[in-house]
Amino acid sequence: MNKLFLVIQREFTSRVKKKSFLLTTILVPLVFPAIFGGIFYFMQKEDESAKQQVIQVLDESNTLELTSSDKFKYIATQSSLEEAKTVLTESDSYGLLYIPEFNVENPTGFTFYAKSNPNFSVMNELEKKIERSVRDEKLRYYNIDKSVLDKLHTSIDLKALNISQGQEKESNANLAFGIGYVTGFLIYIFMFAYGGQVMQGVIEEKSSKIVEVIISSVKPFQLMLGKILGLASVGLFQMVIWIVLMTTIITVVTSILELEMPQTAQLSEATQAMEASAEGEKFMRLLAGIPFTKIILTFIFYFIGGYLLYGSLFAAAGSAVDSPSEAQQFMLPIMIPLIAGIVGMSSIIKNPDGMVSFWLSIIPFTSPIAMMGRIGFGVPVWELVLSMVLLILGFIFTVWLAGRIYRVGILMHGAKVNYRVLAKWFMMKT
Repeated sequence: MNKLFLVIQREFTSRVKKKSFLLTTILVPLVFPAIFGGIFYFMQKEDESAKQQVIQVLDESNTLELTSSDKFKYIATQSSLEEAKTVLTESDSYGLLYIPEFNVENPTGFTFYAKSNPNFSVMNELEKKIERSVRDEKLRYYNIDKSVLDKLHTSIDLKALNISQGQEKESNANLAFGIGYVTGFLIYIFMFAYGGQVMQGVIEEKSSKIVEVIISSVKPFQLMLGKILGLASVGLFQMVIWIVLMTTIITVVTSILELEMPQTAQLSEATQAMEASAEGEKFMRLLAGIPFTKIILTFIFYFIGGYLLYGSLFAAAGSAVDSPSEAQQFMLPIMIPLIAGIVGMSSIIKNPDGMVSFWLSIIPFTSPIAMMGRIGFGVPVWELVLSMVLLILGFIFTVWLAGRIYRVGILMHGAKVNYRVLAKWFMMKT
């Protein structure tokens, strides 16, 4: 047992002392928010500085009315279609919208001519404006009072309450899925990143022949398990640092903004009005209904359990080859269950209690991701316990399976390895 702890300590200290670890740990909480903030800032500036584009409108029906917006100015033209297209090519106008004479019951034939391929937002705006204009024309055609029709439109705000735990708590499916998807995606990223580090570390030790010296004093299984646990501790340590750094940054920035904002009566009244708004109260009720403690504890368990399961498989793949390029043939079968868990999120949001969602959250190879997607919706205790027990049994099995391959493959050099060879190593007695 002491040797196992020595291996864990060696892996932990060797990784933490690297400059790459320090740079990644410090820069990620700073760089990523800065990148996204910069992108949104320049997008906003670009929208503000964008000048109003001119769209010529040739309306042969003389029925539709298109109102200009901040982005587009609509100018009517009375020429023929061919003349209008010629004028468009010689002018600074963005495009030409052609509206033919159409049947109100089956409006077709609308065409937009542009000098370059129009993007999605342009086409979407034009389609919405034409749809609203045709709708108004239909109201006139069928002699329907628009004000009466507007009164018929009703908006319902349906409140969802969860009473499974003996008390009523307001819930929101989008918020629950958002939290589950983010935590599940984080587990996916960490398992892929640190699992790859396990495989890379095994390949480096094997190619440098260091492992032959280490094996003389440590059993192969202890070395493999120590490497997996050592990197798991590195991942948890890095995650804790990120959480502390990001929390500190958000607190400091918020404090600075509050100091810079003028403390006037007007601002105070606006702040009080915002805090007392119905939307703010609703959001706070939704947050209060989310079991954050349960989600955090579940996240830690599935992070560790999923990493141990996949880390052992990555270690076995690394011990079987001599270079990362040779390991690619074993990467896809390992990654398929992880990808299936991410893809299965679409089924979870549609039906978190369905059969597909249930099995994805129970099978050990997909449960670390899928269960995090379901946890915000409320999972029965027996399902959560069953999933956790199966995950524990799953990583015990994969560690044992990988250990039997690792003990032979770590000392093999130059061998052409395939799945038949791995099976042979697994059955080999020592």
